[in-house]
Amino acid sequence: MDCDILISGGGIAGLTAAAAFGAAGFSVICVDPAPPVTDREASGADLRSTAFLQPAQAFLEKAGLWARLEGHAMPLQVMRIVDAGGERPEPRVTRDFDADDISEKPFGWNLPNWLLRREMAAHLHDMPTVDFRPGTATTTLFTREAYARVGLSDGSTVQTRLVIAADGRNSPMREAAGIGVKTTRFGQKALAFAVTHPIPHGNVSTEIHRTGGPFTLVPLPDFDGKPSSAVVWMEEGPKAEALFRLDTPTLEAAMSERSCHLFGPLTLASQRTLWPIIAQHAETLCGERLALVAEAAHVVPPIGAQGLNMSLNDMATLHDLATATPERLGDRQMLESYHRKRILDVRARVAGITLLNRTSMLSAPLLRDARAKALDALYGVTPVRKTLMQLGLGAKG
Repeated sequence: MDCDILISGGGIAGLTAAAAFGAAGFSVICVDPAPPVTDREASGADLRSTAFLQPAQAFLEKAGLWARLEGHAMPLQVMRIVDAGGERPEPRVTRDFDADDISEKPFGWNLPNWLLRREMAAHLHDMPTVDFRPGTATTTLFTREAYARVGLSDGSTVQTRLVIAADGRNSPMREAAGIGVKTTRFGQKALAFAVTHPIPHGNVSTEIHRTGGPFTLVPLPDFDGKPSSAVVWMEEGPKAEALFRLDTPTLEAAMSERSCHLFGPLTLASQRTLWPIIAQHAETLCGERLALVAEAAHVVPPIGAQGLNMSLNDMATLHDLATATPERLGDRQMLESYHRKRILDVRARVAGITLLNRTSMLSAPLLRDARAKALDALYGVTPVRKTLMQLGLGAKG
């Protein structure tokens, strides 16, 4: 064997998997077609941010990554949901979900994606068990009961005990294994960028619902001496594309209005990027010598910080199975066990977040009024509120 594990995909999920399995003593090769963009201002930088919820942070610690990331992370103490679905863009119902209600720790910690890639790639460089090969893609997959052979874009092949597909929503390894997906399209796109604002965020993540999808501000460290947040603005596709093309002053006026001026006037503090919004899950999470994780396994709209945290749940489950019986790494029994342990949670969360997204898109006044009343009612019952927060952190329903 050339390695124990080959990871297809060097995004945040793939880099985390490489660190975790490498730290557990497995020999790992991680490949990705594109070198990671590790500079905020560089072309192609991923300007979205990732909120690592408590279970995800614990897994990063186990993988040896958290010590490197902690100094860059912004704690998320409060998740604030605002309904602004009235005639004017102003708050009608505001409810704070405070981590103190259920835990001594924050809900999570937020980091910019470009910085995560920079720090994770540097960490892998120092690991003797990990061979990270940016600029190399997986091209073919051939499996037998005892091993997998993966063809790479540099003409070489790698023989391995386990292939982990962390190669995105259009996963080449998933397609090579013939695993189908169920996809829901919303006709939405998301604008992602960073802003500064005069009113401090106070470590509060704010999700504002009106029409078209939520407008979310997630705390970032100060930028140029001013409070800063990462913004994800979900809208119907044509409207999102029109916003993306606006000149900066016009976009800043539009985003300040959409944020209900809760933080004062917003100032664009980065490039802007545009992302299609879908929900998707694979029909099965495994094939012969193959495990699907992250967006190769499931894609959800960016609501409630669930996407990457689901991905890290995938990896934690796979990691536990691999370290419990390393001699069974990649065999049928281990992979079927992985599928069974994750598939119900994956399907339930994809369905739940799909429903939440459709609710957030509502434009009819009566339905928007019903949404506001539902938020009020859910928040008002303390056991329900605490259960919702626990589920958001990844507790089993």
